[in-house]
Amino acid sequence: DVGEIYSRLLDHRPVIQGEIRYFIKEFEEKRGLRELRVLENLKSTILATKEHVLPTCEQAMQDHLREACERLQAANARIHRLREREHEERKLQADKLLAGKEKRVAQWEEFMREQQKKRAEVDEEHRKAMERLREQYSQMEKELTKYGSF
Repeated sequence: DVGEIYSRLLDHRPVIQGEIRYFIKEFEEKRGLRELRVLENLKSTILATKEHVLPTCEQAMQDHLREACERLQAANARIHRLREREHEERKLQADKLLAGKEKRVAQWEEFMREQQKKRAEVDEEHRKAMERLREQYSQMEKELTKYGSF
């Protein structure tokens, strides 16, 4: 009997275990209800999104995507035209540069021919001047030889 009295007075394990079971039961019930409410709210939000928001978003996306594609195609066409114009302008510039180069080469050749011609003329004038001077000096020598007998 002493053991039984001891266990009733001093051994609190059965009481504590009962309290723990009660606490767990209450916690799980309240938690379960709270989680059930959260899940129901999530379900209703998902359904509302699926039924109302998603179709609206899909329609808006398709409209904007179509518009964006059209703009991109228009921009692509403009860029293509600009590239074609730029290519044509570069070709024209290259043709102009080539024509200018050919013209400058022709001018340079003409200039060199003129220089050769002028050089030949100057050389001829110089030769004639030298010839005249030789004649003049030879004449002066002849005259000096006449008077050289002084």
